[in-house]
Amino acid sequence: MTTLLVALLAMITVGAAGYALVPSAFGSSRAKKRMQQFQGDVRANRLEASTTRTREERRRNVQQALKQQSDALNAKKRLTLPQLIFQAGLSTQPRTFIRNSVIFGVVAFLVLILVQVPWFFAAVFAVAGAYVLPRMYLNFRRRRYQDRFLDELPNAVEAIVRGVKTGLPLNDTVRLVARDAKEPVKSEFGRVLDQQAFGLSMTEAVQVLLERVPLPEVNFFVVVISVQQQAGGNLSEALGNLARVLRNRKKMKLKVKAMSSEAKASAGIIGSLPFVVATLVSIMSPTYLQPLFTTPVGLVCLGASALMLAMGVFVMVRMVKFDF
Repeated sequence: MTTLLVALLAMITVGAAGYALVPSAFGSSRAKKRMQQFQGDVRANRLEASTTRTREERRRNVQQALKQQSDALNAKKRLTLPQLIFQAGLSTQPRTFIRNSVIFGVVAFLVLILVQVPWFFAAVFAVAGAYVLPRMYLNFRRRRYQDRFLDELPNAVEAIVRGVKTGLPLNDTVRLVARDAKEPVKSEFGRVLDQQAFGLSMTEAVQVLLERVPLPEVNFFVVVISVQQQAGGNLSEALGNLARVLRNRKKMKLKVKAMSSEAKASAGIIGSLPFVVATLVSIMSPTYLQPLFTTPVGLVCLGASALMLAMGVFVMVRMVKFDF
């Protein structure tokens, strides 16, 4: 019995050793599967880590580009006269603009003298008008130029997206926009191509757009182009998203404009009411308001009322103005 038990234990020991030392087909296959799964997990982890690093680098590049462009926009809030003329899309020289402003002031002074306004009040009004009114006209031309550019910019971006999706290089798509788009987008993209012809890269050339039209929408476009040129990525997808953002911002602006139209109409009526009343009173009784223009006290009251009216109109305009 003892001999049989010893023999049985010896057989079990030999079999266990053989099973452990000699790999079977099943065990080898199972080990290979485990190794493949482990390698697949390693590859997946490496790919995920690489993708995460790429996303993080791209996010940092975008944030850095946005910060740089935002700082540039904030630094250019106080514009000089040449910059205002440049951003208004005018080809007038600063000295010509100053000369025309002086001529306008002299003509205004002579007109006020002819209508028997005292010379010192006429001089004050002429100097103020020669400085303020031409600047107001310049700011009006600048805003109109920017509005026209924003109206056409989404179409230009979508044209670039279609060109990139068909396989055209970015330079060729920009050349198509400079040839077929409407003004002023056509001229501005042509200016970008001119900068490239002088040896600048695309990242440096698109900065001309931001100098000419310093708006957040143009800033978005410049950042997308700059990041794509530096870090790569799907340009058509990024520009497609940008085109949708531009159109949504335009819709929001139109909605805000419609909602604030009532307040703007009220401000216009209140601002024009003193002039309308003064004109009607002068027609019904020509001598009723004459002391305002012929006596020193009347002129002082007239100037104070004009100043208060201008302050009220300025406050109302700022109340119905929304920045995006």
